[in-house]
Amino acid sequence: MNGRGNLSRIIGKECYKQLKASQSLDFERMWTKALRHTEILRARVQALSQIGDTQVPYVLLSESSINVGDTVVRKGEVLVQKPALIIPPNNPQFKGFEFEENGEDFNENSLINFLIVRGISFPSLRYDNRTSSLDVFEGKLSAAIKHYEKIMQQREEVRTGLLIGPEECWQFSILIFICSQIIRNADQDIRKLLDEYHKRKET
Repeated sequence: MNGRGNLSRIIGKECYKQLKASQSLDFERMWTKALRHTEILRARVQALSQIGDTQVPYVLLSESSINVGDTVVRKGEVLVQKPALIIPPNNPQFKGFEFEENGEDFNENSLINFLIVRGISFPSLRYDNRTSSLDVFEGKLSAAIKHYEKIMQQREEVRTGLLIGPEECWQFSILIFICSQIIRNADQDIRKLLDEYHKRKET
């Protein structure tokens, strides 16, 4: 009994290790593909709010893997919120990114661990992705880009980001977009601090 019990535990641990390794490889493959093929065509002009929640709308265009020659159009927004409770640094909360679609072992906690190991940190905020529509544009990606760029220019859209990325790893493409917004926001915050400092120095 003891021998069988120990053997079961050993097999269980090995299966768990293999599962974790496979999970990490899948995340790695998706992340690498998203980094290579995600492109932010039109960045959000408005900065993220420093005192309240911020809605970050986006339009993500992807080449369709089912209807070759067509483009998948994913519209939605990421609601960036400050948590109600004070939480430690580098402890973001991701909701609505549907990593579970890639398997029951994919989830937001796995994502956080994956990012931390690679030195990628997000502010300790809540990032709630809300997909509003998923449509097909009957035309190639290049045509879809021209179509949506024209619409945004006509509307003088400054809140919505336009990006392209692989269909199978859309979650990572959106995370890359949000990360770029955070970096832009930090740069603007630093500039504001410097401007205020120089103004005080002059007076």
